[in-house]
Amino acid sequence: MRIYKTKRGLRKALDTQPKELVVGFVPTMGALHQGHLSLVLAAKDKADIVVVSIFVNPTQFDRQEDLDHYPSTLETDIALLKDAGCDFVFVPAVSEMYADTVKSHPFDFGGLQNVMEGAHRKGHFDGVGTIVKGLFEIVRPDLAFFGEKDFQQLQIIKKMVMQNKFPVKIIGIPIYREPDGLAMSSRNTRLTPEYRQAAPFIYKTLKQAKELFGTKNAVEVSEWVVQVFKKHPLLKLEYFTIADETSLQPIQKQKSTQKYRAFIAVFAGDIRLIDNIALY
Repeated sequence: MRIYKTKRGLRKALDTQPKELVVGFVPTMGALHQGHLSLVLAAKDKADIVVVSIFVNPTQFDRQEDLDHYPSTLETDIALLKDAGCDFVFVPAVSEMYADTVKSHPFDFGGLQNVMEGAHRKGHFDGVGTIVKGLFEIVRPDLAFFGEKDFQQLQIIKKMVMQNKFPVKIIGIPIYREPDGLAMSSRNTRLTPEYRQAAPFIYKTLKQAKELFGTKNAVEVSEWVVQVFKKHPLLKLEYFTIADETSLQPIQKQKSTQKYRAFIAVFAGDIRLIDNIALY
């Protein structure tokens, strides 16, 4: 496994590889867990060369405290990637990715960016788009792997690829969960024992909402979710939305020909957790 800190160094290394080899890419912000490793293993299965980036992107954080407290475990991350069979690791500094000005570029993702995370985290998807576009231009992957926990991000990346005509196939990988159902996230390590014990309630509620969606409409299900969180002593609901899986727009009238997904964001103290579940 080879580690590179510069765009030029990584690109030079990749250019020496045989052209017929399939390049798989997994962009991460580090603090790796089994969810990330499931993406790496999927890449190993489908590609000949696996590239993983570790870069904490400052422009996709809407709260400075989230950026300040984002866990950094580079030494452990490198060891995990080596064990997983990763071929190249790209660990650039902020100055390598942003040069003189740490600023995101504006994007129009056809409205995908205006709902849910986009509505609650100003500029978040401009930051995501800026850095993923830059990484694609450096790595030039054939396949890129993203987790479905950030399902809105996954759809936005697909849109960006189409808009920019990148020759890369985007592959979504199912959410990797803890044994108690909590979606794996680097933020989970920041939960106090009390909040960590409470957090699986999020997925439990999503599963119950899925059952209700079989007999009740989206408004009724959403109202039920709001009420159960109002009664919870620790967890605070930021949003719950049932949306069309492709357009990400909130459901207007349920149609049997469309696929829907429930999305949720919850505060466990000052830690913000997101999750989602397919409703089919």
